[in-house]
Amino acid sequence: MATIKEIAKHTGFSQATVSRILNDDPSFSVKESTRQKVLNASLELGYENVSQYQRIIIPRDIAILNNVVPDKGLQDAYFEELREVLTRQAKEQRMNATIYDDIDDLIAHGGDYAGFISMGPAVLPPETLHRLHQALPHGVFIDINPAPNLFDSVQPDLEQIVLDALDALKADGCRRIGFIGGAGTMMGEHSYPEDVRRFAFCNWSARLDLDTEGLVYADGPFTVANGREQGERLIRDHADDLPDAVLVAADTLAVGLLQAFAAKSILVPRDIKVVSINNQEVAKYTSPALSSYDIDKEELTRAAVLMLAESLVSKRSVKQHTCISSHLVVRDSFAPER
Repeated sequence: MATIKEIAKHTGFSQATVSRILNDDPSFSVKESTRQKVLNASLELGYENVSQYQRIIIPRDIAILNNVVPDKGLQDAYFEELREVLTRQAKEQRMNATIYDDIDDLIAHGGDYAGFISMGPAVLPPETLHRLHQALPHGVFIDINPAPNLFDSVQPDLEQIVLDALDALKADGCRRIGFIGGAGTMMGEHSYPEDVRRFAFCNWSARLDLDTEGLVYADGPFTVANGREQGERLIRDHADDLPDAVLVAADTLAVGLLQAFAAKSILVPRDIKVVSINNQEVAKYTSPALSSYDIDKEELTRAAVLMLAESLVSKRSVKQHTCISSHLVVRDSFAPER
């Protein structure tokens, strides 16, 4: 185990300076570069009295990649809120965050930052992801996992959410259940035409012996307009035999679906139950108000910030991927039996 004297000799600072930094003396004013050098040396030399909290709060300059495709709608609102929460979480962990809207710009300035956190679903080509890794090997993606062998990720546990929703609907007596979703995504160099929510829905509905024949609509973007269009298709195809319920992949789509139902005088939840995912602010104000699985932005961003901090300190090469659980916020569109 290293001593304060050994750390002082290693860093070139006095024992008093090292001691006050390691004890996190709030009255001690010191350059951040000095603090970082002492804390890094204490970790490298094995100083056992450094707390986990001190390990995390080493000041860093990081970048936030705003990897969002603007749609001038509710999806934008979700990512704007996520960005605000992420920026606040980074500040609380003494990370100075600079936002980039263009990945090539971030790569060009990669030497200015210790690492990055990316938010948003825009598809990034594999060659661009490799260039990003060369410039910034330490990074965390929120919501998606486009390069699992290159970067860490924090995502909502969408597969578990879908299973929980189907369990709740089945327990409520629903047997014919539809699905409204969007297009797939990229993981590494592979294209997935099915979004993970659709994949989970098809898998679990078969295992639960639910009737979903002809009731899956999952194409196009995650927008209100596309939700309404797919809702209209469902109504045309099943006007005389509507399903008992519909699970919707995101609130943006659910808003459009409710519009389609209202236009045809289909009453929710009397005629059909609706469950959604995300629990955006708009879910409170739709008619009827949406029952939606909450994606906890505080937990998503906190996990991402702490994961990046740990990666920077440990210098690990093995990538980690964390899933965040969720719960149903019950409103008028579906109230399960207690």
